[in-house]
This record gives sequence, structure tokens and C-alpha cells, in this order.
Amino acid sequence: MSDLVTLYLYAVSALLFALSLRFMSEVETSRIGNWCAVAGMVIAIAATLLAYTIRQTDLLLYAVIAGTVIGTPIALKVPMTAVPQRTAMSHAFGSLAVALVGVAEYYTDLPNINPFTVAVLCGEMVLGFLTFTGSTIALLKLQGTIPGRPFVYPGRIAVSLANLGAAAGLSVYLVLNPTHSFVIPVIAALALLFGFLLVIAIGGADMPTVIAILNSFAGMSASALGFVLDNKILIVAGSLDGSSGLVLALIMSKAMNRSFVNILFGAVGAKREEAGGSIEKRTVQGYSVQDAATVLANARTVVFVPGYGMAVSQAQHVLKELADLLEGRGIDVKYAIHPVAGRMPGHMNVLLAEANVPYEQLYEMERINPLFPETDVAVVVGANDITNPAARNKPGSPLFGMPILDVDKAKTVIFIKRTTGAGFSGVENDLFFNPNTMMVFGDAKKVLTDLIAALKGG
Repeated sequence: MSDLVTLYLYAVSALLFALSLRFMSEVETSRIGNWCAVAGMVIAIAATLLAYTIRQTDLLLYAVIAGTVIGTPIALKVPMTAVPQRTAMSHAFGSLAVALVGVAEYYTDLPNINPFTVAVLCGEMVLGFLTFTGSTIALLKLQGTIPGRPFVYPGRIAVSLANLGAAAGLSVYLVLNPTHSFVIPVIAALALLFGFLLVIAIGGADMPTVIAILNSFAGMSASALGFVLDNKILIVAGSLDGSSGLVLALIMSKAMNRSFVNILFGAVGAKREEAGGSIEKRTVQGYSVQDAATVLANARTVVFVPGYGMAVSQAQHVLKELADLLEGRGIDVKYAIHPVAGRMPGHMNVLLAEANVPYEQLYEMERINPLFPETDVAVVVGANDITNPAARNKPGSPLFGMPILDVDKAKTVIFIKRTTGAGFSGVENDLFFNPNTMMVFGDAKKVLTDLIAALKGG
């Protein structure tokens, strides 16, 4: 009877997981999707506890308490700008847990373990361990703890692939000789090293996409473990996690016009020297807030382009206030959203939703780009790589070919930024130097606040 109840609970949990992905694909229903995921996980945990005999309740309670104490403040305190780091951390510990359970399952089943089980366990352990170190490096790069620039050296691709090949070769050896347990620590070490070598050579600008790819690896690892443990909900949840991570990675790759191979092995963002060994020195013209206010006051159409700088400054509410002020003067206002603005798809949408920006004013890249030539003023608030014209007209640039927001085609561009520093990709933005660009230097929130005051005073 309990087996039947467990099966029904797993079915309900799987349905809730699927619904959560569906609901979270739309801003209006994202909260419902989040609660569906929470409910699905609670039911899955309860069903699993019902299905198995608990030998040491105290250890289970300690684990629950430890996870709650650590996880709750992280969830409550993490800012939106740190969501990619938070995601990477979750993948790191989740994949490590899956890999360690796989190791424990292997030693538990000895000496009667069969080759098929060994093959599945080897695959999930390799994916789990490489995801752990890869996600950890991605977290450190996004957080700025280690440099975001790719660490490259001669023959790095061959070294990485040879390392992975050795792990795969030893896995085959273990399948043929299931009781040779001494191979397990070596496979684990090689997988950990491969994850490190792979991600350390990838630029910081590609970390969000890498996290999505690693998310897919973690899901596949969990699903494989589900087959070994004969746990149906683990199979379903892992498959959903793996497939959604893959789809997200595909969306982000398409948004940057890049392939997985280029992201994983292209070392985009590595330091490059210009031909001849010299870099062109250019200067930008800075403008005052009053200058920008005058231009905005005389505009008929304004498009705001929010970016990571706006997210860091938490300037979305002030931006909405400025937009309301302009609309009150009869100026048409829109918001241009790049697919990976803010480093993750949907990031800007969520931040602007927090400020009650009408969803119909958010224009995706394909819809807004044809409108820029007719736009009087494009106001860029902390965006960088996604507005760089070098992606269109500089074949030698690491950004070349990446779809961008065509803000440079607007009649006037007001660029709000602290400095002229390069974007997260390490590439200088050519938009700074365009004759129709007005650079207004300063913190996004302060500049926008001063703009509001200048417009009201004028």
C-alpha cells in the first residue's frame, strides 16, 4: 500500500515540477511557478521518506536543520545581481551530493555490483564531480574573487580533453572489471580536475551560459543516479533539470550567436594585442546631467536600455520614476531588453517588474531594433557588451557576430556609466566614442535621481 501511495505522490510531484517550468516562463505567472516547484519538492521529499526505512533519524534531522540554517539566510539576503552566483553554488553542492551518493552506492553494492550499474555510476560520478569544480570556478569568477579573464596556455584544449579521455578510459576499465575499486578515486580526481581546467579557461562574460550548461550536466547526473537507486522522481526531476538547463544554454548561445564549442573552448575575453603591438588611444566627451535633461525634455520618443549597472545600483525604481515623468510630458517611452541583459535571461524583466514597469513597454531585441533609427533618445543605463557596435563592424573583436541592441542608430544616445571601463567580456565599447553619444558619468541611481530633479526644475 505504501508503495502505491509513494508512486502517486511522485506523480503529483513530477506534475508540479513540470508546471513550475511552464509558469516560470512568464513574468505574470512566475510566482505561481516558484510555489509549484516548492510544493513539488516538499511532496517528493515526503514520499521518499515514506518509501524507505530510516535507520538513523537523528542524522536526517541534523541534515535538515543544517540545510535550513545555511540556506534560509542565503535565499533571503542574496541580491538579484548575485542570482547567477547563487545558481552556480546550488549546482556545485547539488552535483557534489549526487556524485558522493554514487560513490557510496558503488562501495555498498560490492562485490556483487553488475557492469551496467557500474557504467551508469561512472557516468554520473564524472558529470557530478566536474560540475562541482566547474560551478565553483564559475561562482568565483562571477563574484570577482578570481579574475574573470580566461586562463590560457599552449595546448590547454589537448590537456583538458586528454584528462577527460583518461577518466572515460578508466570508467570503461571499471565496467570490465567491476570489483577493481581502486579506480574510483582516480576517476573522481580526473573529473574534478577536468571541471577546473574547463571553466578556468572560459571568460567571465560566458559564465552565465557555462552555468546553464553545468546545470544540464547536474540534471543528467541526478537522473542517472535515479536509475541506479530505482527512484522515479529523481529520474524525472533530473531529466527536467537537465533538459531545461540545455534549453537555457541554447537560448543564451543563440543570443550571443555562439556555439557551445566556442563558449567552452574559445577563450573569449583573453587578452589580445592589436596588430603592430599598439592599442589606439581614444577619448570620450563627458556631459553634465543638465545637458542630458535638456535633450530628454526635447525628445518625442525615448528608449531605456537597462543593464547590469542598473541592477548593481538598484536603480530600477528611480528609472521608472523618470519614465513616468517623461510620459507625463507626452513623451513615448519604451524599454529595450536584450536576451542576456543582466547576465541571465529574464533578469531585467524581473527587476523592472519589481518597479511596476508595464510589461507591454518591455520590447525584446527583435522588436526594438527596427525602432531605434526613429528614436530621438536612447538612454543606456549600465549596459555595455550588449550595446557595443563592434559586434557588427569589427570582425577581429571577440564580440563580433553577437546580436546587440542597435542603440547607436538612435538620433542621440545618453550613456550612464561610472567609467569608460570595458564590459564583462573585457572589450572596450565603441559606442562611447560615437559622435551622437553623450557620456554621463556616475552611479546609475544618483544620475537618474539628478535627471529627475533637473527635469522638474526646468
